[in-house]
Amino acid sequence: MTTKVVEQYEALANRAEEILRQRATADKIRIQVGSATCEHAAGSRDVLDEFRKHLAAAGRDDILLHQTGCTGRCSREPIVGVMVPGQMPVKYERVDRQLAHEIFTQHVLQGRPVLEHVLDGPVERLARHEILICGSVRCGWKGPRPFQEVLAEKLSAAGLANEDVHVVRAHCFGACNAKEAGHFSHLMIQPDRVLYRVKDEAELDEIIREHLVGGRPVERLRMPGKTIGGNFLELYGDVAFFNRQSRVALRHNGVIDPESIEEYFHYHGFRALAKVLEKNDPRWVIDEITRSKLRGRGGGGYPTGLKWKMGNEAFSPGVHAGKGTFSPGVHAGKGTFSPGVHAGKGAADRTRYLICNADEGDPGAFMDRSMLESDPLNVVEGMIIGGFAIGASQGFFYVRAEYPMAIRRIERAIELCRQWGLLGKNILGSGFDFDLEIRLGAGAFVCGEETALIHSIEGERGQPRVRPPYPTEKGLWGKPTVINNVETFANVTAVVNYGAKWFARIGSEKSGGTKVFALAGKVQHTGLVEVPMGTTLRTVVEEIGGGVAGGRKLKAIQTGGPAGGCIPAEWIDLPVDFDSLMKAGSIMGSGGMIILDEDDCMVDIAKYFMTFSQDESCGKCTPCREGTTRMLEILERITSGGGTPEDLDKLKRLGLLMKRASLCGLGRAAANPILSTLEHYSDEYEAHVVERRCPAHKCKALIHYEIDPEKCVGCTVCARNCPVTCISGERKEPHLIDQSHCIKCGRCFEVCRFEAVKRM
Repeated sequence: MTTKVVEQYEALANRAEEILRQRATADKIRIQVGSATCEHAAGSRDVLDEFRKHLAAAGRDDILLHQTGCTGRCSREPIVGVMVPGQMPVKYERVDRQLAHEIFTQHVLQGRPVLEHVLDGPVERLARHEILICGSVRCGWKGPRPFQEVLAEKLSAAGLANEDVHVVRAHCFGACNAKEAGHFSHLMIQPDRVLYRVKDEAELDEIIREHLVGGRPVERLRMPGKTIGGNFLELYGDVAFFNRQSRVALRHNGVIDPESIEEYFHYHGFRALAKVLEKNDPRWVIDEITRSKLRGRGGGGYPTGLKWKMGNEAFSPGVHAGKGTFSPGVHAGKGTFSPGVHAGKGAADRTRYLICNADEGDPGAFMDRSMLESDPLNVVEGMIIGGFAIGASQGFFYVRAEYPMAIRRIERAIELCRQWGLLGKNILGSGFDFDLEIRLGAGAFVCGEETALIHSIEGERGQPRVRPPYPTEKGLWGKPTVINNVETFANVTAVVNYGAKWFARIGSEKSGGTKVFALAGKVQHTGLVEVPMGTTLRTVVEEIGGGVAGGRKLKAIQTGGPAGGCIPAEWIDLPVDFDSLMKAGSIMGSGGMIILDEDDCMVDIAKYFMTFSQDESCGKCTPCREGTTRMLEILERITSGGGTPEDLDKLKRLGLLMKRASLCGLGRAAANPILSTLEHYSDEYEAHVVERRCPAHKCKALIHYEIDPEKCVGCTVCARNCPVTCISGERKEPHLIDQSHCIKCGRCFEVCRFEAVKRM
């Protein structure tokens, strides 16, 4: 039965498709340029300007210049994609004006890709077809041999050499349900964008014969519709960094124009909202979110469904409805939901608020910023659904002012939604009213904590308060308030569209879905990584990140930002979810993941994070205010050569005290970097305080430089580069460093070509 909600949604979706059809984008060559803060910092504005000039000069109307958000491949930006109909999409890395000129003149105009600059290249040639195989452990037929092995043999027998067909093992496509697991294999054939479900060798033979050789897709084996990450894999599936991920929250990043509501509709935007408003039952939404096992992605990992349930059922203190129960299924009129309708005789105050916490303050974390800049409409849709579920009519984005592009794109998304009747009064004819506003934060790290964030919105100093009462009971302006972060809302639409069971199956036993990490530090490929909950650290660091940079040895993995811990390299097979990381002495946090190698000093790392926490402490509670200060003083004493063994006991006692007695999560977790490194790297602390040396040669006060007389040839390069002229010696004779005047800058160590200068 078609309802008014469905009719209005379909009318809007058809309107969007008509606008896209008028642009005639399907048959055009598309030049795709990333447009986000990170891309702009790398020079994408200049690249875009160069392509615009070439387009104007060429006078071609069959070429489209398309802007997208950030793909998350930070170390290779700016990234440019060229999509020619019927051909494999080609992505280029580190594009500048000169390379943009080559791409346009050679690839776009002449059909000759610039192979030496292909993303993760260079390559000698491009394959005619690419086959992506689903790599999930649940995916696979019941044949006696592995699917990939059989496929390789059959391709060879068909005369399809490696240069003609490139086979890639990707991550889970999310294409099978629980009943189908273990009975089918899935493969995607590019550039035709066809996803097949295969149960035996006969079907595989048919696909090779009809599609790869004959050029005719086998429709009966083709899967209808799209998997959630299908559009992303069609563009970026050939790149190992991307195809080993499972993109849910980031599924539109690098695919759609973040400022085009028409494109968002094209990729099933607002379908989840229409489904929710059509069902007209907040309890159904809350049940779906609960069964999906979606936990808050802001750090605490609190079950989202439970938080929404608490927000929905909350009343203002002293106000009752009937016998003290509120039924969210009570409706006004003919099937419309009204948050102002009450049960019983009481005049219950149903005012409640919804807040999106986009105050991303962890050093090295940029997941939320990327989602807001690249797919803001998805977050807005998730918030509208959340507002309906808890009975709120007003929501707020709390964004730090340092994110100007994210703010502009949220403002644009809100403006577009109002124009299309998706925010404001009577959304999609459902009777549900909801609107959004933006509030800017001043960049205080503590405002990531819920109660401090609320105080900031209210115009007060951003400091936490004692809980209970919790925000779901008494929050913004004293009203029940639900707060979730950007990534949590970005997952809501996926849960509604694809089902709670599907979402829960992706993750681990207690944590459903995926998690986005900002992979940084001493790793080959930095950037945004989205993997299922329960994925091992090894998969993230080695398979996706490409391992430690420079061939160095992995030492530790720091997760959870400044309040997280350091996990030793020998625990690299640890599954990543909220519970396992907490047992390991760390936390998930918002998703920072920093890779440390053998050249990193763990004492210095602990001091770095404690410096941040001490500076960001709001000072309201004594354990955090004094604890962070005293711990930082001790660490500075240790790294400057004045530490004692007693200092190590003091660090541990202070850290445990802060965990027990601090007012908010910042204070309770601030000692994690120190406590975890004390546990796993006690030998480094002892070397600092007992032997007065830094094994990693990072702590300046604990290192010195000497010249090996047997290796020194007397070239005088070290003496000529010494800024304080503390190196003496005649030409062609061994030199000597005057330790009393050496400032330990390390310049002599850097310039010596004979490895005669030793860092001790």
